[in-house]
Amino acid sequence: MADTSTKPQAGIKQVLVPDIGDYKGVNVIEVMVKPGDTINVDDTLLTLETDKAAMDVPSPYAGTVKELHVEIGDKVSKDTLILVLETAGDTVPDKAPEPTAQAAAAPSAPSTVATPPKPAEAATSSGGHASPAIRRFARELGVDIARVSGSGTKGRVTKEDVQSFVKTALASGGTGGGLQVADMPTFDFAKYGEIETLPLSRIQKISGANLHRNWVNIPHVTQFDEADITDMEDFRKQLNAEYASQNIKVTPLAFMLKAAVTALQQFPRFNASLSGDNLVLKRYFHIGVAVDTPDGLVVPVLRDVDKKGVVQLAKELSEISAKAREKKITAADMQGGCFTISSLGGIGGTAFTPIINAPEVAILGVSRSTMKPVYQDGQFVPRLMLPLSISYDHRVIDGAQAARFSTYLAQVLSDIRRLAL
Repeated sequence: MADTSTKPQAGIKQVLVPDIGDYKGVNVIEVMVKPGDTINVDDTLLTLETDKAAMDVPSPYAGTVKELHVEIGDKVSKDTLILVLETAGDTVPDKAPEPTAQAAAAPSAPSTVATPPKPAEAATSSGGHASPAIRRFARELGVDIARVSGSGTKGRVTKEDVQSFVKTALASGGTGGGLQVADMPTFDFAKYGEIETLPLSRIQKISGANLHRNWVNIPHVTQFDEADITDMEDFRKQLNAEYASQNIKVTPLAFMLKAAVTALQQFPRFNASLSGDNLVLKRYFHIGVAVDTPDGLVVPVLRDVDKKGVVQLAKELSEISAKAREKKITAADMQGGCFTISSLGGIGGTAFTPIINAPEVAILGVSRSTMKPVYQDGQFVPRLMLPLSISYDHRVIDGAQAARFSTYLAQVLSDIRRLAL
């Protein structure tokens, strides 16, 4: 006899409010997702507020939001259904809690409790009245939350308030701090000859505004250096021969990612962000990689680079670059970076000044390597030299630190055995 019992639909997860202690009827003050959004593990879903503090509820899975069951102003308790998520996998947690009456409304979906809320930040600390998630969002955009007026409940700053603040600042010159400059002149170019007008792409509009903001608000200094990558290049070619049957192409950028992590671990101020009068040192290593697409530059982020080998990074670089060029990249794919690498080696140039990707404090620019005569052991020998350009936020990093960082990075690239240390 056929089994006609209802089975969980593979890849569909119910995400419930996790254990939040003895609190019941806790206010939902922020909802960070909506149906159709693609989210990653640990992305914030909600912000809850008790009478003492606010806490973020992170997602236990990556996937696409199919149904959202809460909104701002709702009161929730443990096991309240937050949303229904479609995931790529079909793994059900070993100990799924009994669904509440609300969760039982969707019997075809296996229930899972969201991971425990992240440690709470004080919701009413000095400055803008905002949840931890909104404070992080503001920091990523380089916005001082204390300067943003809140339109939410009890004057709380919302995501829309932060976005509006940025738009207003850019519209008024993008200085964010009152720098007075004359308006750009306007011209009727057609009166001088034939012209063609092309609209900027959406990516160019967004990145242009961000680049303008970062250039104006961050005191940039660029340190130039070069690395002898002769041995690294020989090893790279050897790896490509070994992995040719698997269609994996190891590019110099894969080695640069590993070398950058080694340097960031040695010099933690380069793996940091400014937050008011504090410096936030990050213990994770997510690195952005600038990708040239037909519509403009995008910067997807490779996560946990310190935990991956060169071959795995090469595979991920190929996948994320293809995703960007096929216009399948998501906002989540471009968030959470600690440091950025912009490589023009495949195009040319001897050096350039890359613009820092706020809220990061440094960026590595890489130009085309060339064969040069290098004096070694009493004679000139041909060596493949790679130009490096490291722009840094002078409020956080001084010139001596930058010189040490670039020297160390060049040493690692010159002797890839150091990557194993």
